[in-house]
Amino acid sequence: MLVLTRRSGESVIIADDIKVTVISVNTKAGRAYVKLGITAPADLKIYREEIYEEIKRENEAASGATLTDFAALARVWRQMKGPGQGRSE
Repeated sequence: MLVLTRRSGESVIIADDIKVTVISVNTKAGRAYVKLGITAPADLKIYREEIYEEIKRENEAASGATLTDFAALARVWRQMKGPGQGRSE
């Protein structure tokens, strides 16, 4: 892990197209809070760590489908298609 010291208004550049700027440093109830500004390409997904971990947990839970689940899904799908709309080969 790279550890840097930056003051309010100072920045760090990552891989030519990502800029992280310290917007402000405040203290609330004895705890320091840092407000960061991030400039990055629009297609780059940026999350707070706790949000990213929640997304990861949800994706892992959703990917826990079993063969039984897929078989049930296939049955429902075939029923929705109706008679006479089977596979075309």
